[in-house]
Amino acid sequence: MTSMPEINIIEKSVVQQAREILLLKTDTGRTQEWIEGLRQAIPDLEVRIWPNIGIGSEIKYALLWDPPEDLYNELSEVEVIFSMGAGIDHLLCNPIFLRNRHVVRMIEPNLTSGMVEYVLYHVLRVHRQMDTYRLQAECHEWAVLPQTLACNHSIGVMGLGVLGSAVARTLSYLGYSVRGWSRSNKSIAGVASYSGVENLHKFLSAVGILIVLLPLNRNTHAIVDSELLDQLLEGAYIINVGRGSLVVENDLLAAIGSGQVSGAALDVFDVEPLPRTHPYWSEPRITITPHMASLTNPVSGSAAVAKNIRCYRKGCRMDGVVDMGDYLTFKES
Repeated sequence: MTSMPEINIIEKSVVQQAREILLLKTDTGRTQEWIEGLRQAIPDLEVRIWPNIGIGSEIKYALLWDPPEDLYNELSEVEVIFSMGAGIDHLLCNPIFLRNRHVVRMIEPNLTSGMVEYVLYHVLRVHRQMDTYRLQAECHEWAVLPQTLACNHSIGVMGLGVLGSAVARTLSYLGYSVRGWSRSNKSIAGVASYSGVENLHKFLSAVGILIVLLPLNRNTHAIVDSELLDQLLEGAYIINVGRGSLVVENDLLAAIGSGQVSGAALDVFDVEPLPRTHPYWSEPRITITPHMASLTNPVSGSAAVAKNIRCYRKGCRMDGVVDMGDYLTFKES
């Protein structure tokens, strides 16, 4: 007697049907971790690994990092595209394709905590003047610098999404004077909230450490320019963990050169990897890291994707769905 083939039950229906398929394209070196994470989190899902996608029209979901331009041409029936990171600009290689698809940014607890850790490190480094102490140590100099209280440092967070809100809450908890700016007004305990272009100057005017955590779209591209930098307190410090193209590079260098900005910690850049000849490398007041402020954890990231797929099957709204309007018009222009 011939045995019956295995049939998988999809949660959104009691009707027996074929296995749903997700295409996985990861960042370098972590593919196997993602495969194992997805198998544990949602075992009824078939996972295909780019570039071996098989018949592209069979794929319903895609979990991607920096896909090649021609990939979308093979995914005619894909319904949901999950970003492997908090940003989605790396998915915009074919904006027209995304118009009728659900695009979902990554929201997972370890990604959030990693970002808080990175930003907090640099805030504390600036607050406690650790760069000056390092230089003193190199010169064998023993000297205690004046110490200021956290509450005397005014920190501005541009972008109060999941990551920005977590950063603002943590800094407020530690006693810093925190203000936030976003497109729409947000209510965060201990954080003064500003919204809209009309309130940007009021937000900036008292900021001594500016943390940039905005998404990159038509409204935010090159927003950190000379005009914005001039509105900060003299000697302000910049921490950019959003996207490189939020900052006009030459304007930042000029502001550091003039003393309007005392320095910057930059994790994201217009071109990545940052070219070896870029002037950022030779500016000692700029700290450079290779886009590592926070990396999505494959286990918790897989759990977040699995949760969203189960929501989608039931017709419920997924966490992190992106309003693509601003992104598509920005990328197409």
